[in-house]
Amino acid sequence: MSSFEEIREGLGSAGQAHVLQFWPELSEDERAAFLSELSQLDLAGLKGHCEAAAKAAQCSTDRLDQHMQPVPPEFIGSVKKSDASSLAEWENQGLLQISQNHVGVLLLAGGQGTRLGVQYPKGMYKVGLPSGKTLYQIQAERIQRLQRVVDAKHGSECTVPWYIMTSEFTLAPTKSFFKENNYFGLNPSNVIMFEQKMIPAVSFDGKLILQNKGKLAMAPDGNGGLYRAMADNKVLEDMKRRGVEFLHVYCVDNILVKMADPLFVGFCVSKGADCGAKVVEKAYATEPVGVVCRVKGVAQVVEYSEILETTAQLRGPGGELVYSAGNICIHFFTRAFLEDVAGNYESKLTQHVAKKKIPFMDECGNLVKPTKPNGIKMEKFVFDVFPFSRNLVVFEVTREEEFSPLKNADGAATDSPTTARNSLLNQHCRWAVAAGASVLDEHGNVLLNSASGIPADKPPVQFEISPLVSYFGEGLELLKGKTLRTPLVLDEEEAKALQAQ
Repeated sequence: MSSFEEIREGLGSAGQAHVLQFWPELSEDERAAFLSELSQLDLAGLKGHCEAAAKAAQCSTDRLDQHMQPVPPEFIGSVKKSDASSLAEWENQGLLQISQNHVGVLLLAGGQGTRLGVQYPKGMYKVGLPSGKTLYQIQAERIQRLQRVVDAKHGSECTVPWYIMTSEFTLAPTKSFFKENNYFGLNPSNVIMFEQKMIPAVSFDGKLILQNKGKLAMAPDGNGGLYRAMADNKVLEDMKRRGVEFLHVYCVDNILVKMADPLFVGFCVSKGADCGAKVVEKAYATEPVGVVCRVKGVAQVVEYSEILETTAQLRGPGGELVYSAGNICIHFFTRAFLEDVAGNYESKLTQHVAKKKIPFMDECGNLVKPTKPNGIKMEKFVFDVFPFSRNLVVFEVTREEEFSPLKNADGAATDSPTTARNSLLNQHCRWAVAAGASVLDEHGNVLLNSASGIPADKPPVQFEISPLVSYFGEGLELLKGKTLRTPLVLDEEEAKALQAQ
């Protein structure tokens, strides 16, 4: 740890001497904690960081319309549009790679569920499923089921290691939660948690902000902090030791995520890609999602705020949107590409400006809670590495099967616990009906069967399938000809009982 004199000199050189203005008022313990925090700063680069943040906040976003082109068709695969034989080939390739322990998953666990009205990590949130499962448990059980499916097919004993990137605020509660729940049946040695870097928030005039008299206002450096964090925490070395060649990266809040998706992984491997993006077709032209495309011939995600509505509305000969590839933050990377990024490109990643309302200590030592943005949090995005890819491919999936994010509290029109829960329950009903089951209500009346389909205008049926029973609709032959009385959670015990009938 740096000495007080070293810290004071470094802050002074960076034009940030005000950070220590309340030092005389701090207790010995408070001074030790503050000195420890300040020692983590890159003092040599601090002046540049603050100046760049202040400058970036003044810049307007450049329009990219004239430089955009859609991704060429030869770099695109699709669940709906690719032929059945190609889909089967890609999935088999993915299953083979998993059986050889070449595939890992990496969770961008994000911050606390503040927008959901809770102060714990979002992965610990329950959306109100009949089973009461959290997002973490659902994802852990999908990994278990996938390993079993692969082992049954290939006679292997495979492992899909689960890397979990947390923030300073969520690492400890996440570790405790997994430990309390026995890692949801996974081997603890295959669940690797690590923390992303925190960087200081900056005022509009380029000054560090004090959260209190002995602490800076800090924030995670965005999900694009992944690449620095992987290097700092020796995650890439762990992947190499395990023989992991391919990594499936996703965000915690998508309740429908296919962990280590064999189809997506197999598609990317078959195409020789170093980088892949899973996308959904935009729901409408001006939907506020980023678009995967090319800018001046280079792969990139362009945010909806960076293009004109006329560009968003462009349509092809068949009436389809030209820029329809909506980014859903599910990516594929080779380990070799990640090593290249960590060694050569991490420092070149784009810094994005987020203007925030940041509580601060004024010059008199009073805590001020601003009513409008007063500072800047700089962040990087996971897709900022796309321009460095030598061969990026895109794989289109259906929204109703693979994308239902949890971002807002109940009451919001979209992306709420209710919409996430309904997406999963409706998916499970589709699987049951496709397997030949009839679903009844508690009075024995038929709600769903192959003849009726899934009504879109009614509340979802309270029928849930444990991920330990089915990863993505497979293994449900036992439901053929069965009648299922709801509410029902089809867990492993219930499945055995049905099989015995």
